[in-house]
Amino acid sequence: MSAMRITARVINTHFLSKGHGSNSFGAREFSISSCRNMKYVQFTYKDNPDDIRVGYIDGCNVVDINAADCAMPKTMLKLLRQGQIDKVSELKKFNPKPVPLSQVSLAAPIHGVDKVLCVALNYADHCKEQNLEQPKLPIIFSKFASTIIGPNEAIRLRTELVKKVDWEVELAVVIGKKACSVQADDAYNYIFGYTVAQDISARDWQKEKNGGQFLLGKSQDTFCPIGPCILTSDEAGDPHKLDIKCTLNGVEKQSSNTSNLIHTIPAIIERLSSIMTLLPGDLILTGTPGGVGVHRKPPEFLKPGDILRSEIQKIGALEVKVEQF
Repeated sequence: MSAMRITARVINTHFLSKGHGSNSFGAREFSISSCRNMKYVQFTYKDNPDDIRVGYIDGCNVVDINAADCAMPKTMLKLLRQGQIDKVSELKKFNPKPVPLSQVSLAAPIHGVDKVLCVALNYADHCKEQNLEQPKLPIIFSKFASTIIGPNEAIRLRTELVKKVDWEVELAVVIGKKACSVQADDAYNYIFGYTVAQDISARDWQKEKNGGQFLLGKSQDTFCPIGPCILTSDEAGDPHKLDIKCTLNGVEKQSSNTSNLIHTIPAIIERLSSIMTLLPGDLILTGTPGGVGVHRKPPEFLKPGDILRSEIQKIGALEVKVEQF
């Protein structure tokens, strides 16, 4: 059987005026360009698709940080590892020339990271839909960092082997600096920002074909779409007060709020950093709300032609299209 493909693209809802499109969260439109918050992206110029650049959103434009100052890094990861974020704030004061978003292609807002760590069963509504008790401690698993993709990339599914592909919208934390033995009270000082993630999951490989161990169900190629941007932590406010939702073909499947997280982000960072060092750029996917496909009656899974949209308040929206070829 031929492979299936999920193509990820950003939804730029800045162009949806009142009366065009919809948003069940209320009047706020979610996009990389409709808010005044500091949002970092990675992108390529359309005439040089192999050259990843890092920038920040300025209205309907993006500012290429390296183009504004050639001494600055070209990628998000290097910007964090070299501790250059404060210099970006200084750079903004000089009003560097922006580039229209229409002239670039967005990529994953960060790539090449050391770790992608995930929390299982971390929403009260997700536990309830499975009739499971809430875990007393965060349950951690991982995805390989090579699974990361962004807008304008494609997830390829080996359909001759994978039959039950599910969605899991999640708030992802981006670590900003080296974190070792961090206490929960100090955890926010180590967070750079937040992005939207989809923990795409092959339920057959997660639950049936690997002895109950998650790795092969979670780390298949391109199983971690993220984007469209990284919203800085100072602009996000309390990350436990954000609406989060996922729709499939325009039908709502997941709708919750991060207030339903069982284990808070600081508690997760404390637990993780007590046994491993978190590095700049590391991602922590904080869990998914109720409404995943495998626990529906009957179960539902992604199929060619589907369109999956993931949104988190203040951050933005990411849409993936399922294709077979």
